[in-house]
Amino acid sequence: MPYDRSWMGFGIIGALESGGIALLVGIVVYALLHALVGKSGGWSDGKELSIAFVLAVLIGGGQDMWDLLYFTMAPLQSLTLLQLKLAAVHDPDAIGLRVFFDIVGALIGACLGWAMFSSGGMKRLLAGLRSS
Repeated sequence: MPYDRSWMGFGIIGALESGGIALLVGIVVYALLHALVGKSGGWSDGKELSIAFVLAVLIGGGQDMWDLLYFTMAPLQSLTLLQLKLAAVHDPDAIGLRVFFDIVGALIGACLGWAMFSSGGMKRLLAGLRSS
């Protein structure tokens, strides 16, 4: 998500903040999916979780993922162009760490949303674990 990151920290602190944002986005996206489409649309829990996860990753960490992909794939043929692109990215040294925490935060957020908003989701999971 292209938002102002000037307030974010650098290194592991910035990555944890970015992952926390993705976690909150995952909870909100799952709650919205569950309320709007969810069971009334005939969706299973797995479909709700997977779509909430993908949307949370795209919303919460899409800009970081795009920057990481751009720096790995795009041919940067001049030093001036590279400096220009790096100046536009907040903390380019820890971009891989931020992408990792974005993905983990979105996954945990979608799972927490399922546990909070699904009707008996966590109870069914624990009952299944106990019986096996």
